[in-house]
Amino acid sequence: MEPIVITIARGFGTGGREIAARLADRLGIHSYANRILTLASQYSGRDEHDFVEVDERLRDGYLRQQLMSLQKRLTPLPHTHPFESDDRLFEFQKKIIQELARTESCVIVGKCADYVLQDFDNVLSVYVEARRVFCVERVMKTMNVSESEAHSLIAKTDKYRAEYYKYYTGGNYWTNPVNYDMTLNSGRWSIDQCVDLIVQALRIKFGDRCEKAFPSISIS
Repeated sequence: MEPIVITIARGFGTGGREIAARLADRLGIHSYANRILTLASQYSGRDEHDFVEVDERLRDGYLRQQLMSLQKRLTPLPHTHPFESDDRLFEFQKKIIQELARTESCVIVGKCADYVLQDFDNVLSVYVEARRVFCVERVMKTMNVSESEAHSLIAKTDKYRAEYYKYYTGGNYWTNPVNYDMTLNSGRWSIDQCVDLIVQALRIKFGDRCEKAFPSISIS
């Protein structure tokens, strides 16, 4: 059975991560967000103390062997760009994302996953955005911060994400809708409605493959 992967890029405060989590629950699969970064850090050797801590979700021993082999082949890169100190980490992260796409159906949040998997035919890429006022209100509520703090958090986080995406994709724009299969405005749709729309898109794009990959798939 060929796996199907959903990548989700999102503006800060849009609820994209919650959408990813609920989608994963609906489909009966894992959602990978910061855990990919943690695994990449562990396997890259940047954090030797945590290297032995292996995510139970990565059940395939082949992935572990590939990553440990990769560690021996990569060498440090010069630090001439704000992101170049993370280049080795990104390479590990890229390998993890690609191996996940080959071995299991899952949701992957951020990490330029839509770009990393652009040549894979088993991927649905989604971008979640909303009006600033919606994002500000949501950040204020979920993070218990003031309106000015929410504006600042959104601006700084989205600026970083845009620069990160541009650097690692060779100049592409993170918010460009042509990078994705679908774009959702979470300010106009509820979290559950966004999940419903993604499930519908999966059915349209993958047909029978979708039912096989997600036996528990449901719109109810």
